[in-house]
Amino acid sequence: MSTFPLLISSPDGDLFRGDAEMLILRGTEGDLAVMAGHVPFVTAVVKGACTVVTAGGERKEGTIEDGLLTVDKEQVTVLTSALTLNNA
Repeated sequence: MSTFPLLISSPDGDLFRGDAEMLILRGTEGDLAVMAGHVPFVTAVVKGACTVVTAGGERKEGTIEDGLLTVDKEQVTVLTSALTLNNA
């Protein structure tokens, strides 16, 4: 499966940096998934479940706080106050 560079960052530093196959979280309009080649967009993120599927297919699941998701052609970036991945 194709991958994309993913950065999840907070005021305390980077919480996740690496290649991912998929990012699943909740935006203001509902749940969404980002995969390689996704159309560029920006949306607010609301507190809820967050799943990162890494380049090797490992699922990292947890909870993310409010924030901002930016998808562009070169990278996917999530800025949040906190992220807790249960199996990081």
